[in-house]
Amino acid sequence: MNAPSDHRPVDVDADSAAPGESTSMLRVRLDLAYDGTGFHGWAAQPGLRTVQGELEAALERVCRAPLAVTVAGRTDTGVHARGQVVHLDLPAAVAAALPGRSDRDPAQALLTRLTGVLPRDVVVRAARPVPPEFDARFGALWRRYRYRISDVPSAHDPLRHDVLRHRRPLDVEAMARASAALHGEHDFLSFCRPREGATTIRTLHELTWERPARGRRDEGLVVATVQADAFCHHMVRSLVGAMIAVGEGRREETWPAQILSARTREAAPRGGIGAAPMAPPEGLTLEHVEFPPDALLAQQAQAARRRRDGQDADAGERGADARDEGMQAAPDTGAY
Repeated sequence: MNAPSDHRPVDVDADSAAPGESTSMLRVRLDLAYDGTGFHGWAAQPGLRTVQGELEAALERVCRAPLAVTVAGRTDTGVHARGQVVHLDLPAAVAAALPGRSDRDPAQALLTRLTGVLPRDVVVRAARPVPPEFDARFGALWRRYRYRISDVPSAHDPLRHDVLRHRRPLDVEAMARASAALHGEHDFLSFCRPREGATTIRTLHELTWERPARGRRDEGLVVATVQADAFCHHMVRSLVGAMIAVGEGRREETWPAQILSARTREAAPRGGIGAAPMAPPEGLTLEHVEFPPDALLAQQAQAARRRRDGQDADAGERGADARDEGMQAAPDTGAY
């Protein structure tokens, strides 16, 4: 007989589960990409279109059960992702029903069904079962973002939604030199909008700038690569905003380091030192989230929780419109 349509809801018969089976869970990792242009950020919010809202609605449609996801990094309104990661727990009865009459495993069946119901601006690239210790939020070792800028107005591609159109030429070499002073572990208060009591100490692994050569992806653009163990609220966009001011020649190369040392959220007086300016969201993309080998997942998650417990750390950079809707009480660990 033919297998049911891949995007039909699963037929879950809870009474058919073996004793104790209905209470067991299968943890699944999903790797996502999305165009953030049409979303009010990641986190579910009543009455607004969000990535989490679309994904959880699709999951409920195909699984016939409300399922919550935990995300590696909540992105702000207009921010994109190519390498977002979430995990969810499938009840055993749902997992068993997903393949239908096919020979696919539950994770692959879920991937196929989600592909059939998600909107065009959200794609699940991969799905696989993971150990119960896998935690998309606390288990990550680091996160990498890229910020793309078109500083030649006549060369801007209007079909690319992931690029900031900038009307002034930028000095990439000056931006790279200014960025080098911020590498390492610092208190990034001047580049963050922290919650009360939240730590703003982060380890910045990389903040580099380049103009990709002809024939490479993103040729003709100015591209920043930003990597850290975690980011606080608006940290990436504030780092980029400060470097744009240097690249335009409006600020000296030493200015970002002076901002870092000032440790203030006050706006800068004219010509003075204050909180870093923030770049627009559309040029920012979450590219990759790195996790340890399975054997070290529990150790990594426990260490991350210990670092943040008692500090109310908001290790995820997220928009003021996201706040804590749809999230667990523990702090976020993404960036945008």
